[in-house]
Amino acid sequence: MEIFIDSASTAEMEKWLRMGVLDGVTTNPSIMLRDGIYDMEVGAKKIAALLSPRPVSVEVTTNDLGEMVTQARELASWAANIVIKIPQETQDGIPCYGVIKQLENEGIKVNATLAMSFGQVILAAKAGATYISIFAGRISDEGGDAPQVIRDSVEFLERWKYKSKIIVGSIRSVSDALQSAIAGAHIITVPPQYLTRMADHKNSRDGVRQFIVDAQKAMEMMKKAKA
Repeated sequence: MEIFIDSASTAEMEKWLRMGVLDGVTTNPSIMLRDGIYDMEVGAKKIAALLSPRPVSVEVTTNDLGEMVTQARELASWAANIVIKIPQETQDGIPCYGVIKQLENEGIKVNATLAMSFGQVILAAKAGATYISIFAGRISDEGGDAPQVIRDSVEFLERWKYKSKIIVGSIRSVSDALQSAIAGAHIITVPPQYLTRMADHKNSRDGVRQFIVDAQKAMEMMKKAKA
């Protein structure tokens, strides 16, 4: 399983890269704005250079299918490891699978984002998407069973040998990340604050504290015995 960071903060990326944890990045314009990036091209190129050759998902910003293709070509030209996020459908309910197929045929990798159902995963896989992003938190918001959607999707892709990988996003707690891992997600994209919480446990900190105290006592006793 791979871990991506759902962020545009290069400081966070550098931290988790040093730890050997980070396999990729997902972004969108809202995340970039929140993290202080006001020029999408400059920000995306900087992130892509830092993460290379790991994938960096960058999202189109239009509801028009033709414009999606035009934007995607431009975004993909910024760096070889940029992946284009294309939604499952437009805000008017028009499927975007033709756009996904066209871009993949052109050699542009697509992250088919905003998948809320197993049916959407099937169609995105048929269209040839490199990645398919299931939004676990939003599925759960509507009373859906996000882990089951993940399990069904992974089983389907592997049974029929589709190239698509499942990215689970919309992670809103450490529990969301862990449940997605248990469900078999190929990739989980996690906001930085939840990566930090995953790494922490009170009993781990208390254990280290006690070990240090005990070790210091033992060293003092050894010195006395040696003397």
